[in-house]
Amino acid sequence: MKETESLDNLKKEAHNFCLEFVDDRSTRIQNQIKELESALTSETKSSAGDKHETGRAMIQLEREKLGQQLAELEKTQQLLSKVSKDRNAPTVGLGSLVVTDAFIYYIAISAGEFKSKPNSVYCISAATPIGKLAFGKAVGDVFSFNGKELTIVSVQ
Repeated sequence: MKETESLDNLKKEAHNFCLEFVDDRSTRIQNQIKELESALTSETKSSAGDKHETGRAMIQLEREKLGQQLAELEKTQQLLSKVSKDRNAPTVGLGSLVVTDAFIYYIAISAGEFKSKPNSVYCISAATPIGKLAFGKAVGDVFSFNGKELTIVSVQ
């Protein structure tokens, strides 16, 4: 029972890590957009008109790129809001903490590695190659990734 509680805790911590990842990224992108808007308004027309227009066009392109990143991040936020921290099914799905004989994965969004002593949890999306391989599998199932066989030890 102690191990189950520990894994439940680890799962909640990994979910919170994903939430913080999205929030941090959102803040960073919004700050970059504000900086660009500030640069755009402070850009004054100089005697070199073409240079001025090129600078404004470059800023505008960067702003559009950041807008696209923000839109993608909003989709990620929506997906994460649908992930149940309390999911406890026998097979791997969205919101599962998957313990293999080599690694621990949290299936939610691609947020990178979450380190919680003594464990490392890889927060991955179900759309990643390893997420696709693990999806629907149960304890005892084996799948191969990058030439390495992984056995599922636990699904929380």
